[in-house]
Amino acid sequence: MPATHEVTNQVPALVDYDVAADPAMLEGLRREGAQWAESELHELGGLAGSAQTQLWRRQANEHPPVLRTHDRYGHRIDEVEFHPAWHELMTVGTAHGLHATPWRQDRAGAHVARAAKMYVWGQAEPGHLCPLSMTYAAVPALRYAPALAERFEPLLASPHYDFGLRDPSTKRGLLAGMSMTEKQGGSDVRANTTRAVPSPDGTYRITGHKWFTSAPMCDIFLTLAQAPGGLSCFMLPRVLPDGTRNRMHLQRLKDKLGNKSNASAEIEYDDAVGWLVGEEGRGVRTIVEMVNMTRLDCAIGSAAGMRAGVVQATHHAVHRQAFGAHLVDQPLMANVLADLALEAEAATTVVMRLAGATDRAAAGDEEEAAFRRLGLAVTKYWVCKRAPAHAAEALECLGGNGYVEESGMPLLYREAPLMSIWEGSGNVAALDALRAMAKQPEAAEAFVSEVRRAAGADRRLDEAIARLGKELSNLDDIEYRARRLVETMALVLQGSLLVRYAPPAVADAFCATRFGRDWGNAFGTLPPGIDTGAIIERARTAR
Repeated sequence: MPATHEVTNQVPALVDYDVAADPAMLEGLRREGAQWAESELHELGGLAGSAQTQLWRRQANEHPPVLRTHDRYGHRIDEVEFHPAWHELMTVGTAHGLHATPWRQDRAGAHVARAAKMYVWGQAEPGHLCPLSMTYAAVPALRYAPALAERFEPLLASPHYDFGLRDPSTKRGLLAGMSMTEKQGGSDVRANTTRAVPSPDGTYRITGHKWFTSAPMCDIFLTLAQAPGGLSCFMLPRVLPDGTRNRMHLQRLKDKLGNKSNASAEIEYDDAVGWLVGEEGRGVRTIVEMVNMTRLDCAIGSAAGMRAGVVQATHHAVHRQAFGAHLVDQPLMANVLADLALEAEAATTVVMRLAGATDRAAAGDEEEAAFRRLGLAVTKYWVCKRAPAHAAEALECLGGNGYVEESGMPLLYREAPLMSIWEGSGNVAALDALRAMAKQPEAAEAFVSEVRRAAGADRRLDEAIARLGKELSNLDDIEYRARRLVETMALVLQGSLLVRYAPPAVADAFCATRFGRDWGNAFGTLPPGIDTGAIIERARTAR
């Protein structure tokens, strides 16, 4: 080969490494009572960082799902075909209990362990987490119909991935989906027009449409429809007990910006059969149990994306040289990397805390349930809102190489906005935080109690908590100010956790920039005196 084609100063592939070798995540795992899952996490982390899984990720996204509405004879089949790589990813996810397994485990920390697995395996390929997340989230809503829960919950928690449209009772494992949004309403689900008419056999006949239904290949769905008693929640199986296909017609698959490996469909219900979940007229109250669980996964997904971006950026900077020095040793790049690492660690720490609250709330801890209610709303807003800018900056650390599909960074960049849109976009999340404080004062009390546990540890944090108190007491134009208020709440929560649990270099840098206001508008604007070396060393992988 001619000398002009010698390859030098290119970064070695980041492959066959342990994604779970993440100090912030592992410390949170132990702190929240799931240290017993650490061995399995490292097993999953090794698989997530393997060459085989990286191949599955590429194949699943380069060969997106295909809708087959009819068979060759003209019969309606409404099936979605996936590349085999998708099924491999799903098999691993279900085998490791990323779906509904925690609801069947009588063990402290089960929801924390599951959150950590989502965080680790989500860095392998994010699209397939959608059906796993919805299956996890469906259980608390389905329990409003005890007979249905008794029948389906064991299969939703099964470690077996059993793809294909068949009578749910004949399968080794099930996946659950959610179908709420309609053309005219979007997040305003009370504007839904889909109708549910009672039948003599106790079921309902449902007619209408749904504008966004992700993972339409799931076995059962929770959906909203207008019943005689008002907007209600229903469970619809794709295949009925007699083996015939329920009249849920997939009209088309969405051509999305990202999330290419996962299918999202428009659905028509044509006299489909459904079973009531909860009481008539209380559909939103019922299905919000599912929504709140998937919101946690949105925050976990954003935290996982940030961590993946930091890992790629630091790996590149450690190995790449420019102008006579490795990038990581150049002050401005160190500033950028440390700032990205701060944002990622803050996100990881807060989602692990919320996973712990979920675990304790599921065990009956009312104070933790109250904290989770508000803490999750503000975290869903802020962490998911930060992910796109974080992904863009991490991509830029790789220069032109980061803009090329082979680097994996474009996939990360396209995926980043989704978590802020799913389960309520930014405005919906911010207003939900206001709603939680207005309707559940105990949630605000639990939130304030949580952040005040760090009182006295850092002057800048103390001042931020005091400013927040004044903001919360001022109800003038509060809806107009919702984003600013919720952002402050999210930062104070993150800061209180980092001050208590993170190394001094991390906590000091976070408080100096996020509260001390010595920070610019872009990543990489940390002030002088920050120990960037310690922050980067904590964030980088062993390779």
